[in-house]
Amino acid sequence: MKKINIISVVYLSFLLFCISCTQSNSTEATINNQLSTTQITTLSDSTLNKNNEENNTVKITKDTISIIGVGDMMLGTHYPTSPNYLPKNNDYNSLLAPVVDVLRNADLTFGNCEGTFSDDISYVKGCNDPKWCYRFCMPEDYVNGFVNAGFDVLSVGNNHLGDLGSYGRKNTVKVIEEANIHYAGLTTCPKDTFTLEGIKYGFCAFAPNEGTCQITNYNLLTKTVKELKAECQIVIVSFHGGAEGSKHEHITRNTEYFLGHNRGNVYKFAHTAIDAGADIVFGHGPHVTRAIELYKNRFIAYSMGNFCTYRRFNIRGVSGLAPIIKVRVNDKGEFINGEITAVYQDKLTGTKLDPDNKVIKRMQELIVQDFPDSKLILSDDGEITKK
Repeated sequence: MKKINIISVVYLSFLLFCISCTQSNSTEATINNQLSTTQITTLSDSTLNKNNEENNTVKITKDTISIIGVGDMMLGTHYPTSPNYLPKNNDYNSLLAPVVDVLRNADLTFGNCEGTFSDDISYVKGCNDPKWCYRFCMPEDYVNGFVNAGFDVLSVGNNHLGDLGSYGRKNTVKVIEEANIHYAGLTTCPKDTFTLEGIKYGFCAFAPNEGTCQITNYNLLTKTVKELKAECQIVIVSFHGGAEGSKHEHITRNTEYFLGHNRGNVYKFAHTAIDAGADIVFGHGPHVTRAIELYKNRFIAYSMGNFCTYRRFNIRGVSGLAPIIKVRVNDKGEFINGEITAVYQDKLTGTKLDPDNKVIKRMQELIVQDFPDSKLILSDDGEITKK
């Protein structure tokens, strides 16, 4: 009986020890799980973007990604020196002030930089009569107008990037780069990749001008887009093309010429870009707004008009109307919906919100005329939805 009691005591002690170990291990596991969760949260907050850019192994997915596109921008030029084509008191920020809140309300904001940045105008290409010969040279600090308005990426692929020759092209990309804005469009900088809020974007830009990635080079377009799509979640393609002026609001689906210059087949270009893997195509160049299209569930804007072009541009009639186009896509680049904010330009004070929505009304007409079987619906208040 005594022996049995001793065994019982030993067994009971062993059982209590095991229970204690189990509780201890469970508590330790809970603590470790909590610690792991904290470490994961810390990783997400502080190092995920770095991992995204350097290793391409971690990607954040978002249900909706919002991207804004606008057309041509030139915030003033100090050539010619007389008359003065710079905003009063050099207040370049005032030109975009009425629309800053709209521009900054997106995951990414894009525009076309229609001119050079240089404090030295001695490199301006020859011009018999500066009054009628258009050379655009913004003072270098004017790049802050784009920074303050929230622009993340700019196209430098257009004709006016050559207004100061090769010096102007080099200095312009230098100024934009130092302002921490992404860019592409020249043969020396055909594409760019970057990460914003965990989403990796690819961007390229084409134009029909000297020193740019040629809008007629479909092989280069396809190759560039495929390379970008292989490493990026969202690929945006920009083009500067199509004939210029109020008589050229329509998309012909053929090669367009202006002053004898081949300005590309923008319809073929946009479709080729999407066939290669592009998710959004933003067009500019005609200095008027054109229709929008949905192709393979990807969004195309064929021209976004003159958005902020101080003094030296014709902004009469339809040339002074422009949209701020906001596109929402999923993390695969597929179109969800969008919206257009209508603006117009005042000759002396810059870009203004348009309560009459004139550019929206004109775009509604252009969509019906150029894409009678359109898969998009543009409402009177600017909402873009799929049929």
